[in-house]
Amino acid sequence: MTEAILGELVLRGNYLEDAPLATVYFGGGTPSLLPVADLERILRAIDECYGLLSDAEITLEANPDDITKEWLSDLKAYTPINRLSIGIQSFQEQDLTWMNRAHTARHARQCLELSLAAGFDNLTIDLIYGAPTTTDAFWEENLRVAGEYGIPHLSCYCLTVEEGTALHHFVKKGKAAPVEEERAAYQFEYLMDWAEKRGYEHYEISNFALPDKYARHNSNYWKGEPYLGIGPSAHSFNGHSRQWNIANNALYIKGMVEGNPVFEREELSPVQQFNEYVMTMLRTQWGCSKVRLTELHPDGATQFFALASGYQASNWMEEQNDSFRLTKAGRLLADRISMELFI
Repeated sequence: MTEAILGELVLRGNYLEDAPLATVYFGGGTPSLLPVADLERILRAIDECYGLLSDAEITLEANPDDITKEWLSDLKAYTPINRLSIGIQSFQEQDLTWMNRAHTARHARQCLELSLAAGFDNLTIDLIYGAPTTTDAFWEENLRVAGEYGIPHLSCYCLTVEEGTALHHFVKKGKAAPVEEERAAYQFEYLMDWAEKRGYEHYEISNFALPDKYARHNSNYWKGEPYLGIGPSAHSFNGHSRQWNIANNALYIKGMVEGNPVFEREELSPVQQFNEYVMTMLRTQWGCSKVRLTELHPDGATQFFALASGYQASNWMEEQNDSFRLTKAGRLLADRISMELFI
């Protein structure tokens, strides 16, 4: 796999038009399973092929049960990785058991202590609310623990039941409780209030950061900046087209070995570009620029402005600095509002 990734890095050397990279993100699957020596090789190749800015944000997703003192020491010594994204999900044993996570509540705390002790203070953790086992008391405790460790960035997601998943099957058969929307809404509101009181900026629907601790990589994605994805199922975007690699590991490797990478590609129409801009930017604190909406699709912008006035009257949206953004009440309805604003 590492050899295939190194080969793709070379093959796609001109995709980003020679701009040095400001961010690198090792995402799921489970990149923390890759030996540190291979991570180091990949990062060296990235620098050789594209150039890395000296202050680049380099993030690695990690499972709590993969994090050991020795692994962190090697990561610090041999790679320029400077940010860890840790899939905590919950500090409660009942939640972790229900979510079928490999780590325990003790692991969840221990991995944070080890990471901080190793000098990785630029951390982000994932937390899930709205699960059947996540009582209001559990959720409040999860946030208290995150605050206790001084975690500078939180990604908090409401449990969703996607069709075709095992959870969807269990809920449909009555073997698992459905998500209680009222409780999930309360936990989201509690999260927003908790974060605001502690100085976190709610800069994207699911993301909260202390000052200067935004996820630079993800922020660029939401703002529609070009990005290059390397590896199985990785997506790339250059402003007007998107392409994605085959998801199957073996077929991905085979294609790279044969010098014939397997991927699909689509050109984005003006309507698609408009809708994607609305979908991503409306989730952020920056909101949707009136100028940009008009540039992307004048008719779509006219429709947007007409609907926005109604949302403003309902206190779901506000206009600030020539941009429309959701209010705290509107964030509870973000998906619905975005869909209504699509062309």
